[in-house]
Amino acid sequence: MGIVINVPTEERPLANLLKILGESDTNVEGKVQLFAGGPVQPEIGFVIHSTDYRAPGTIDVNGNVLMTSTSQILRDIGNGKGPKKSLIAFGYAGWAPGQLENELERRVWSTAPGDLNLVFDENREKLWDTAYARRTQDL
Repeated sequence: MGIVINVPTEERPLANLLKILGESDTNVEGKVQLFAGGPVQPEIGFVIHSTDYRAPGTIDVNGNVLMTSTSQILRDIGNGKGPKKSLIAFGYAGWAPGQLENELERRVWSTAPGDLNLVFDENREKLWDTAYARRTQDL
C-alpha cells in the first residue's frame, strides 16, 4: 500500500475533525491540512509523521518516517504533544500481490531516493516536479 502525499484537499480545525471521527473530547487547538491519500477506503485516516512521536499502534515505515492511525495522535497534535512534522491523509493506494513489482518492472512508476523534505516540507504545488526530477530511472 502507499499514501499519496501531493493531493491536498482541505484545511480543517482539529476539533471538527475529531468530532467527525466520533470523538466527544474535542478540546484541541489548531487546523490541519488534509490530503487525499488514495482511492481505497477514503474513510480511513493515516498520520505520516516524524520519529519524535510514538504511541501504541505506531508503525515504523522506514526508520525515518512513522505512521499512526489513531485519533489520539490528532489530540496530541492539537495539544502540542504530537510529532513536529506530520501529514494527515484519508484513503490509500493499494496493489494486489505482485502487481506493484510488475508495474515497476514495466516502468509504469519511477522511483526516487527517500527525502523527508519531500514528505513534509516541499511546496505541494511543486512536489511532483521536484520528485520527478530526482527519479532514479527514466520511463
